[in-house]
Amino acid sequence: MLKKYIREEVIKDSLFSVESEMMSIKESILAQMIIEGVDDPGILKCVFMAGGPGSGKSFTAMEIFGIDKKLKSSFSATGLKSVNSDAAFEAGLKKHGIDPKDLARIEKEDAELWDKITGVGSLTARQSRPKRNPKTGKFDMQVGLGSDKFKQSIRGRAKAITDKQKKFYEAGRLGMIIDGTGHRYDKISKLKKHAESLGYDCYMVFVNTSLKVAQERNQNRDRVLPEDLLAKSWQDVQDNLGKFQNLFGGNFRIVDNTVYRPIAKEVQKAVNKFVRKPVYNKIGQRWVKNAKALKKAGYIRK
Repeated sequence: MLKKYIREEVIKDSLFSVESEMMSIKESILAQMIIEGVDDPGILKCVFMAGGPGSGKSFTAMEIFGIDKKLKSSFSATGLKSVNSDAAFEAGLKKHGIDPKDLARIEKEDAELWDKITGVGSLTARQSRPKRNPKTGKFDMQVGLGSDKFKQSIRGRAKAITDKQKKFYEAGRLGMIIDGTGHRYDKISKLKKHAESLGYDCYMVFVNTSLKVAQERNQNRDRVLPEDLLAKSWQDVQDNLGKFQNLFGGNFRIVDNTVYRPIAKEVQKAVNKFVRKPVYNKIGQRWVKNAKALKKAGYIRK
């Protein structure tokens, strides 16, 4: 009876737009999470972290949201869940016996292994910096990201794992931290639009640093990136700064992280205020109302 009711409500009301495959996997658990999760801190709040490699973006997220620095957990003190494919990617590298610090060397010296890791081929092996495809407007390094070759790569599998994790969080409208570089404006814009269609309020923290500092920090990272990829990603992120400001409006903060220091209290205060505020999104407000009504009616087993 419970499963039938929840399924009917999910299908009938787009506010509960959970993919059918998820409903068939663990309907009871999902239904429990949807209803009980309505009172979770950070419900229907989505914070995007943007910043080039070496900007200290992940460190900044740990400071702002209270993520355990040693465990690098997906859970934060604010109740938001971290969505970051880098963790799965690094785990995949280690599973295959690849030291993340060797990536820069592999990209230059071992085209076959680099292709296995990324699924998009080696830029150095092609002896050229990435060039824009005249037909798609995208850089060559992005071509084929949806191909079977990419999906079977270590990076592709890490992305697939993270996407499933994100869908699970979205099903219960749990608060999320979307941790990415922000080098593709169109991707962030699409993710934001999707989140808002589910009822989320969205915010961005942009972590900025100079290219010189990013290059210096890159050498000390657990996962060292090839210099040409780092420089291109840094420039792409810089080019998107103004676009992100317009996209997020008042829900936007810049953190100057050229020098490592404790995150300014006003930044933490602003972000935490956003997380704690009642949901502003009208779709989200209706979702909360419906979820609380279901919880009060006792449709979930104790």
